[in-house]
Amino acid sequence: MKRRDLLKGTLAAASIASATARGDGDDFPGICDTNVSLFRWPFRRLPLDETEKLVEKLRSLGINKALAGSFEGVFHRDLGSANDRLIEECARFPELVPAVTIHPARAGWQRDLAAATSVVRLHPGYHGYSLDHPGFGELLAITAERGLLVQLVVALEDPRTQPDLMRVAEVDLSSLPAAMQKAPEAKVQLLNWKARGTLTNALNAIPNLSFDTALVDGTDAVATLVKTFGPDRVLFGSHAPFLIPEAALLRVHEAGLKERDQMAILRGNAESLIQGERA
Repeated sequence: MKRRDLLKGTLAAASIASATARGDGDDFPGICDTNVSLFRWPFRRLPLDETEKLVEKLRSLGINKALAGSFEGVFHRDLGSANDRLIEECARFPELVPAVTIHPARAGWQRDLAAATSVVRLHPGYHGYSLDHPGFGELLAITAERGLLVQLVVALEDPRTQPDLMRVAEVDLSSLPAAMQKAPEAKVQLLNWKARGTLTNALNAIPNLSFDTALVDGTDAVATLVKTFGPDRVLFGSHAPFLIPEAALLRVHEAGLKERDQMAILRGNAESLIQGERA
């Protein structure tokens, strides 16, 4: 991002944070970021890859709750230990809600699921399973029964910047409608979906499917997302520390939404989806 754009994003983010905090007498509880990750990305250092720095940045922008996954959960074989470290790290900061990583195509994943209190995060692209895998369907059924939010990460990194021997394609979502039809009470949020392609209509027909704002591109991208799926199915997500959170807030700011819809995206929709944690 150019310096001028970064400044615009920072000012817009500060404006949003100030307006929501002021609220003209109302008590707006702050912004919830549904898409952040902790610890180190293994291929390069990221500016906010230390939890203290990330939380400090979020606080400065009026973000006082964040659903936090773990880069260790993407790459470590022992997900139980990775999730334990995530939960321990999140306990140090009241803003952070752990989104534990589950690999439903690996034996014993049900034990890992026991650690989840409100949110689980899936990485099918990096863990090598498709959405028609029986384990994914079973996970949807169990999480629906427990009221957990399932975050399905469509992508993490632009293919152009991926290491040559670690190229991971976006997750194929074509099997998702059928899988969710078998578990209609399951709550699923797509993270880092670019909101384009031939599946848009099929995904729109899934009532309990929601979307984040992290990788939608363009000044009208959030407005288009809201127009397509409705304001109650869009949740703010920054994909920090991969991306700077000011950029995501700028896109919301530029969408020209009604105040009610903007507040729903920045906080209310997440609050309604997360059971056991007030967003």
